[in-house]
Amino acid sequence: MAQHIGIVACSAEGAALCYRTICVEGADLMGQHAHPEVSMHTYPLSNYMRNIAPGNWNGVADLMVSSAEKVAALGADFAICPDNTIHQAFERVVDRSPIPWLHIAGEVAAEAARNNHHCLAVLGTKYLMEGPVYPAKLDALGIAHCIPQPEERERINHIIFHELVNGIFTDASRAYFAGVINRLKDRGCDAAVLGCTEIPLLISPEDASLPTLDSTRLLARAALKRATTRVAPANAGPQT
Repeated sequence: MAQHIGIVACSAEGAALCYRTICVEGADLMGQHAHPEVSMHTYPLSNYMRNIAPGNWNGVADLMVSSAEKVAALGADFAICPDNTIHQAFERVVDRSPIPWLHIAGEVAAEAARNNHHCLAVLGTKYLMEGPVYPAKLDALGIAHCIPQPEERERINHIIFHELVNGIFTDASRAYFAGVINRLKDRGCDAAVLGCTEIPLLISPEDASLPTLDSTRLLARAALKRATTRVAPANAGPQT
């Protein structure tokens, strides 16, 4: 029997894509219409933003732990969080969580290593691009990274919080992201991390001049593998 997946959600669009991926691709592993049992809990994004904006990562961790407790009470065997930014609180979460977790950036880094990528363009919220989540996981595998220029980071952050999390996907924003990826390619990147879980809803592989690492779907697929093979994930540390 497959293990029960708990989704600790933050923003709706990325969480929905993760959930759909688990349900749709679960059939490839388990048979027609089959997928592991899934439970999800979501606090309003506003609750997270009240803590993220001033850098209160303990407050973010409290929300994540509370969600983990709720999905664990419903029977979840392990947790995933389809939100890159709040993984900055991950180390504050795992020791308090009633169930183990997979780490989204760890799954992306592992995929980059499998594909022999050497330098990743990291796109996401300004908190993610300027924070420690991806550097820690990539450095552990000897993979370099680049982030957009300051003005590009501000524009990307604006698009994420004013468009993508609200389900708004425009051609203008798609073209802007594609341009940023192309400029990062010119700086030596050989793949692009779609490190906000809504970005894959805007940018498809065909839109980008670099191979893309879809953090949302990679996390969902890792959860499917964990649930169906019963390979225990690590609670913390540099590896998943």
